[in-house]
Amino acid sequence: MTVVHTATAPDGSTIAYQDRKRWAWMLSVVWPLVPFIGIAAHHASGHEAALAIPLLISYGLMPLLDALIGEDTNNPPEAVVRQLDADRYYRWLTWATVPLHFVALIGCAWWAGTQGLSWWALVLLAYVAGTDAGLGLNTAHELGHKHNRLEQWLARLVLAVPAYGHFTVEHGRGHHRWVATPDDHASARMGESIYRFALRELPGGIRRAWALESERLAALGLGPWHWQNTMLQSYAVTVVLQGALVAAFGWVMGPFLAIHNVVAWWQLTSANYVEHYGLLRQRDPSTPTGYESPKPHHSWNTNHLVTNLATFHLQRHSDHHAYPARRYQCLRHFPDLPQLPSGYFGMFVLAYLPWAWFRVMDPRLLALPQVQGDLSRVNLDPRRRPT
Repeated sequence: MTVVHTATAPDGSTIAYQDRKRWAWMLSVVWPLVPFIGIAAHHASGHEAALAIPLLISYGLMPLLDALIGEDTNNPPEAVVRQLDADRYYRWLTWATVPLHFVALIGCAWWAGTQGLSWWALVLLAYVAGTDAGLGLNTAHELGHKHNRLEQWLARLVLAVPAYGHFTVEHGRGHHRWVATPDDHASARMGESIYRFALRELPGGIRRAWALESERLAALGLGPWHWQNTMLQSYAVTVVLQGALVAAFGWVMGPFLAIHNVVAWWQLTSANYVEHYGLLRQRDPSTPTGYESPKPHHSWNTNHLVTNLATFHLQRHSDHHAYPARRYQCLRHFPDLPQLPSGYFGMFVLAYLPWAWFRVMDPRLLALPQVQGDLSRVNLDPRRRPT
């Protein structure tokens, strides 16, 4: 079925737009079920190494498809954004994704708890489940930016799967305010490896989220441990969910869930690392933050079709920061903004090899029009500052 959204241009002419990816967005919905490919292969072959197939798909096949298929030429005109946003089909897809993340974790936990896996296969399956839950944090990101109670609650629910209930607080009220500044835990600095970034980003995000939520509750005359604390609401679901898995499948769930949770957090850290690496807002004492307002050139983007379909357009990141509440199908690409050489899955692999990341990304960063080789115009790791 063809769906066309129309609007009237300022000159009175009619603008018609067809989202050629409309049905392809189903990839984002079914992607949480990828771990079951490995489970099915293990069941069919008897080889525990088959559990690694989802990792080969994510970090091998997806970057290859990005390279072969290339970029997405479908860009919605601003005039039809309101009509496109009102098309409820797109939000139904994000809603449908939420329970599938619960299905994925429960299915992987069941397989880990009933098949007598070797220790390395248990670690492997937990890692696979964690990468899948990390994608759930992307679903929570899409939902958590919306201003209605249903989607806010759906975000908290999916965040409960990997025990990351503080994310929407930290991201919406912290990261979006301080992005691309040295004060933001979720903005990587030039010369900072992803491993050192994680040591700053993970604890810093939790501390900032707790402070922000405590401040919100205090304004209502409530204490930080009140049940209206949205972080605690999500963590309570985590306790019920993961506690039930321990009760159902025994002690093996201890290491399985620990690895699963940490790997999911690591996936979000990987996304944060690549999205704003080295980019810097300039000082402006007249603003509340002391920095200029965020601009489109303060985010890295990638318009590769396949990974965008799997991540609800997260990679059109500049338009997201310009319009945080805008739904994924409405986000636009602008070729004159900072561009990554591959989609997120490929960039994650590159980031895990710091020497390769610096070799590819540092020259790209310094060549940007707003930088032009000037280190004072990048968010630079203090260890890399000239003496």
